[in-house]
Amino acid sequence: MADILQQEIKYLPGVGPKRAELLNRELGISTFYDLLHYFPYKYIDRTKFYKINELRGDMPYVQLLGKIMNIAVTGPPRKKRLVATFTDGTGTIDLIWFQGIKWMKDAFPQNKTYVVFGKPTVFSGKINLVHPEIEEEEKINKRLNAALQAQYSTTENLKKNFLTSRVIHKLQNTLLQQTLDAIPETLPHKLKEQLVLISRKEALLHIHYPADNEWLRKARFRLKFEELFFIQLNLLKQKVYRDRHFKGYIFDKVGYFLNTFYKEKLTFSLTGAQKRVVKEIRRDLGSGKQMNRLLQGDVGSGKTLVALMTMLIAADNGFQSCLMAPTEILARQHFFTISKWIEGLGINVALLTGSTKKSDREKLHPQLREGKVHILIGTHALLEDEVQFKKLGFVVVDEQHRFGVAQRARLWEKSELLPHVLVMTATPIPRTLAMTLYGDLDVSVIDEMPPGRKPVKTLMFTDSKRLRMFSFLRQQIAEGRQIYVVYPLIRESETMDYKDLEDGYASIVEAFPPPRYAVSVVHGKMKPEEKDVSMKYFISGKTHIMVATTVIEVGVDIPNASVMVIESAERFGLSQLHQLRGRVGRGADQSYCILMVSHKLTHEARKRLEIMLETTDGFRIADADLKIRGPGDLEGTQQSGIPFTLHIANLAQDGQILQLARESAEKILEEDPELSLPYHKMLVIQLRKLSATQKNYSRIS
Repeated sequence: MADILQQEIKYLPGVGPKRAELLNRELGISTFYDLLHYFPYKYIDRTKFYKINELRGDMPYVQLLGKIMNIAVTGPPRKKRLVATFTDGTGTIDLIWFQGIKWMKDAFPQNKTYVVFGKPTVFSGKINLVHPEIEEEEKINKRLNAALQAQYSTTENLKKNFLTSRVIHKLQNTLLQQTLDAIPETLPHKLKEQLVLISRKEALLHIHYPADNEWLRKARFRLKFEELFFIQLNLLKQKVYRDRHFKGYIFDKVGYFLNTFYKEKLTFSLTGAQKRVVKEIRRDLGSGKQMNRLLQGDVGSGKTLVALMTMLIAADNGFQSCLMAPTEILARQHFFTISKWIEGLGINVALLTGSTKKSDREKLHPQLREGKVHILIGTHALLEDEVQFKKLGFVVVDEQHRFGVAQRARLWEKSELLPHVLVMTATPIPRTLAMTLYGDLDVSVIDEMPPGRKPVKTLMFTDSKRLRMFSFLRQQIAEGRQIYVVYPLIRESETMDYKDLEDGYASIVEAFPPPRYAVSVVHGKMKPEEKDVSMKYFISGKTHIMVATTVIEVGVDIPNASVMVIESAERFGLSQLHQLRGRVGRGADQSYCILMVSHKLTHEARKRLEIMLETTDGFRIADADLKIRGPGDLEGTQQSGIPFTLHIANLAQDGQILQLARESAEKILEEDPELSLPYHKMLVIQLRKLSATQKNYSRIS
């Protein structure tokens, strides 16, 4: 019975091949199911009818009931319009159309009663309705009707081909009349009863044709819950399956490497949050199950140290570790930082990136296979087939959203059993997004910064204050500090009026001329060796100012850099601004982030920037970013590809429904981990449908 929903949309009366092609291309609608799940974005109250003598030009949409007195085409050939004089007994009003004249002039006989819907406008002191909706009252009465009329998003191309919101609404009517009895239930009766959910059939009917606001509320809640419930059930089922079926190496020994590092090399105390996270990880490592843990922590909170201590536990248990970073700069920094921390400990750390010389690779590969390398740090180069370990037991993926899932999954092929996995991110992820993107992972959060760090002061200037800003930079350089200046583009764009790096570099050199000042530049299109030279000059203090693009957004740690200037700051998302700000404030001195902005800021841009001025809390910023921009636009999530499409739920607004959906999924899996009970069969069927196009990478995050 449900097969009717998989029918191609061209077979729905009123569509046909041409419209079907348009709907598919413009909205991704190719089947009856797709159209049924193309939900309205708003509703207009159609219960009230106005009288013509009540109309004013400043009214929103109005609905009238009456008859056409006459209809005629007027105006010169190039400015023709169709004008219908409409009356309801209290007065007359002109209905005007500039398009579809040829078809419409004979479509409305004068002896019938019509319902007219549109927005009043005033022309030459007279109220009229331009391009109103008009339909015979008799035809409306034969259709499914609703107090609230659904409005659907369309495109200009669809409108040109007469696929307006009103037409889509009528197609939904035809579709519902054909398929309503074939809509299957997807949730168990017990769950619906517990949560007082209406049926799926009722929900789909009332989302498109709500009888009233209460029915609309019930329909929205049911459909949002269902959408989020199956995402959570899918993620949690993968986690349950992994825990039950995939064993992990047991690291039950804490020996020489970790003890010596902790007692002799660590010159400061761990924060309470770091200690808590290390305990959580150690518990996983001794469980006999493969660890899959997400480690969230703001910039500078000490995630790398936690990862290193875990890698030392792996070494104490005779296993190798690898750490994969998204950029060569970050991989090199990890290599130098970790090498310095464990100097003299007897741990062999190696670096492998795309620019590693062939001769160095030829030495490294056999050492890796023989187990002589304890920790391998690198970029995507770690995924190459020739990179083989003797006993890989622990994998760290840094800033994991910059790697594709398939790329990350290649790492577990390099180990006999699945290696333990620690996924790290310095991009704070709102709780609702973390529950959907990483719902199958255990989550640890470092929510405490090391003591002694001063919060970065954030300031905002327009171009008119540039000379004042330059004066401040000179003062900072005189005090021995270094400065980042970040631009959103490399070259000037004709379509985007933002400061570009090449022009910016020239103006910075002019304002800070040699030999008194030295300026270096780094951007993503430079060769790796050129980037390295520039970075080395800045790290060593030979250059005072680093002009860069967002290539320095992640991981570069230079304690002496105390000022971050972000040009055209309105161009960046909140999370990205927060990441850039995190590049300073790494030392004991007061640091500053200066946001240079245009005089003309959009309301959204101003809201983003004001949040940056108010707080340095990465999680507050991430929540705000989610609310302003939505999940698909958040830094990182677009690259990784959110593995589902939300048709009706909104992660920024529906956190409570998401929590309820997750708790419901957890209860079901506690009772029936394999979903083998007869009344859970419908859940299995629905999960199969949802995962038909998704690969299962549940064995590695």
